Amino acid sequence: MTSLPQHPSEGSERLRPSVAVARAARTLAAAGVEASRAEAELLAAHVLGVPRGRLALADGLTADQLDRYDALVARRATREPLQHLTGSAGFRHLELAVGPGVFVPRPETELLAGWGVDRARLRPGVGETAGVGETAGVGETAGVGETAGVGETAGVCDGPLVVDLCSGSGAIALAVAQEVPAARVVAVERSPAALSWLRRNAADRAAAGDRPIEVVAADVTDPELLTGLTGRVDVLLCNPPYVPRAVLVPPEVAAHDPDEAVFGGADGLDVIRPVLARAAELLRPGGVLGVEHDDTHGAVLPALLAADGRYEAVEEHRDLAGRPRFATARRRRESVPAAPGHAEDTDGPRAWQTGSS
Repeated sequence: MTSLPQHPSEGSERLRPSVAVARAARTLAAAGVEASRAEAELLAAHVLGVPRGRLALADGLTADQLDRYDALVARRATREPLQHLTGSAGFRHLELAVGPGVFVPRPETELLAGWGVDRARLRPGVGETAGVGETAGVGETAGVGETAGVGETAGVCDGPLVVDLCSGSGAIALAVAQEVPAARVVAVERSPAALSWLRRNAADRAAAGDRPIEVVAADVTDPELLTGLTGRVDVLLCNPPYVPRAVLVPPEVAAHDPDEAVFGGADGLDVIRPVLARAAELLRPGGVLGVEHDDTHGAVLPALLAADGRYEAVEEHRDLAGRPRFATARRRRESVPAAPGHAEDTDGPRAWQTGSS
């Protein structure tokens, strides 16, 4: 890393953030980091403990702060994720704790969460009473692999029942719980490492006053998943691992995001296929499903939903860049025979596109 034009010593003037940021931005750009200026500013704001928007008004960096800043910039230049360096990721109205072992939520997934929030708000009270998992309130924990309370009574909920599969950090589940306080939200995750982050975030949000969510440690491909909720779920959301195995991903993803949270088999659909099948069992008649997918699945996933025979009102949604991002459907009130065969994605290996996860 190029040395700074000046380095404050003890008792000297602080170094203006703009000077440090300009140098850091050049370093990050040379390392291939996109939005290098913005990330340099975010790291400086993190070190100074101020919002990025107030960085220009902040006091300069002390010698110790500059050393810390330099160290963070050097780590980011090796393509360690920005969110691992700051320890948090923004998602809708939330700041979530993230780090090694959990998938960092992407801005594109906010669209799926927003769709789920809107659909949950449309559902009148249904008086749910069946229990599912631990309530991740303040100070509560549960052992990895527990699916405590499945089918047991856990109190009455007069709002919609929302399930978030492949919950990871809890981004979707916690966003729904915050924005739809009447909702009962169940988050399902398999990975022990991700579960620790999920429980931490759930406890933090409960302490902040959001409605506590329920956490279930389970594999979403299990055909017996959440049997106590069969036919009762109003909104089911899922951001599964969906990147086809042959896709080349950025260093931040390849070296730091959990492999099992990124790749979905050869065609990216190994988790999606069983999720669609189980979701049809969990949803009540008229309940809705939203599943994020790879940008090559824009035709494949709607075809899979249509072929299942238990879904209607199938719709594909694009992200702000115009790429296919997630598909939605409604559970039929009466099933029809599934169409023969499966939709296939015939595209060959490709390179990662920004926002593909």
